[in-house]
Amino acid sequence: MLQKLSGVVLHTVKYNDKSNIVHIFTEQSGKLSFLVPVQRSRKSTVRAVLFQPLSLVEFEADIRPKSGIHPIREAKASYIFHTLPYDPYKSAIALFLAEFLYRALREEGENAPLFAYLAHSIQWLDVCEGKFANFHLVFLMRLSRFLGLYPNTDNYVEGDCFDLLNACFTATPPLHGMFVRPQESAHICQLMRMNYETMHLFAMNRMERNRCLDIINEYYRLHLPDFQELKSLSVLQELF
Repeated sequence: MLQKLSGVVLHTVKYNDKSNIVHIFTEQSGKLSFLVPVQRSRKSTVRAVLFQPLSLVEFEADIRPKSGIHPIREAKASYIFHTLPYDPYKSAIALFLAEFLYRALREEGENAPLFAYLAHSIQWLDVCEGKFANFHLVFLMRLSRFLGLYPNTDNYVEGDCFDLLNACFTATPPLHGMFVRPQESAHICQLMRMNYETMHLFAMNRMERNRCLDIINEYYRLHLPDFQELKSLSVLQELF
């Protein structure tokens, strides 16, 4: 049955000489996989260039309930990028976040609030001018709210450790050993309280920023089954 959908492109892989498989997080049905023909003429109703990492698209697809891959019949961009594909730093963030979302999001059906968060965040990154080095950190911390993984910060006291396994701050290191020391825990707590408008007020050097990213990545790996190693992580850490 043909359906009109809106989505965020997460991952594309070659299927054969004529088609690619594109994984898209849709507003209407969550994460789905689609068959996209390789463009062979200018008259094609589906252009492969539309399906770049974190692209926002509107499309019509033949949704087949018993099939895991659904053919796309028509597609167009729902938002035209201004800077993201052309800025090497923003592009590196986009590649990393697209891979992260591809690994983290499950096929859970409709989640309109999460889709709205993704669309807003992508557009914010595209139009922002400077001072976005902490963007990916704030994005990942706020993403945890939508996945039911947001840590409890209510009882944080300076000098606390962050318990990675139980997602809370504690005055004494937990016996299981999976925790973050007080100085780094303070950074994580501050990140949780920031948004895109205020994140530039939190100054970090590259080493501190990369350590925060390692902690966040480890946190997700502890709480999401089969969360695989991210290939783009090292590239991002070289830039930021």
